[in-house]
Amino acid sequence: MPRTTTLVFAGDSITDAGRDREDAASLGDGYVALIARAVGDGDPGVTVVNKGIGGDRAVDLAARWDDVLAAQPDVLTVYVGVNDMWRRFDSDDPTSAEDFEASVAGLLQAARDAGVERLVLIEPFFVPVRDDQVAWLDDLNGKRDAVRRLAERFDATLVLLHDDVTAAAAENGAPAIVPDGVHPTPQGAEIIADAWLRAHAALVPVDAAVTAVSP
Repeated sequence: MPRTTTLVFAGDSITDAGRDREDAASLGDGYVALIARAVGDGDPGVTVVNKGIGGDRAVDLAARWDDVLAAQPDVLTVYVGVNDMWRRFDSDDPTSAEDFEASVAGLLQAARDAGVERLVLIEPFFVPVRDDQVAWLDDLNGKRDAVRRLAERFDATLVLLHDDVTAAAAENGAPAIVPDGVHPTPQGAEIIADAWLRAHAALVPVDAAVTAVSP
């Protein structure tokens, strides 16, 4: 039997996208499901696993990292950071860029130690929808810079996203892309999926199929 390739996506609510955690076949209705459909459906050669949980920061992801690695990813995508920014402003619970970088570095090192072949980092985005939120970007920029450094340090594929989402929101209006600045509409999810697929065209052949599995 040919060896399967497992694509695991770990992150917060943008990855979670309302998946039913009681349904092993649920990928949610966000970018992970779009990637699965784009790669194909019905061939056991590739498996997609959604490990997103809404509200997660890097430290929350670290607390459940053993469960993520238990899915035995060949390609592991990590998409986290916006909640590390958000909690500073809605809960007075800041995460410095240095602490964020250290937490994500620990995740990536553990993945490498577990034999994960390919790592993918998605750059976090935020689109201010209120005037007072513009200053929040200063906090996020430190996390974005950390993700870029980590991609280089761990030889991970970097999926750039912030500028694409910002431009789409400027052109179409934030309500069409990210009504609250964070959670994407279907059109916003397509932007994320397209960015991932462009970055990984060589990793996942377009004619490969996916068996959707989201334990």
